[in-house]
Amino acid sequence: MYITSNPRRTVIYTGVTNNVIVRIGQHYDNRGKAETFAGKYYCYELVYYEYFQDIKQAIAREKEIKLMTRQKKMDLIKSVNPKLHTIKL
Repeated sequence: MYITSNPRRTVIYTGVTNNVIVRIGQHYDNRGKAETFAGKYYCYELVYYEYFQDIKQAIAREKEIKLMTRQKKMDLIKSVNPKLHTIKL
């Protein structure tokens, strides 16, 4: 489960993948493309992630985070990434 943002940190995108490195590359390649949310809003910078062995747990966590307010999402991100730096993997 991962969270990306745009360079100005004005938009947050939450997703699930089994390969975050490949997925972030896909988001980067789609930047500026209106067909996808992450592409339309340039959400290709990884700011938070959680690792799960079980995809069902990852999906449940993604759904939980998507229901959070923006402030709660930001608090979660800042709990491990206080300056909202792009995480390099």
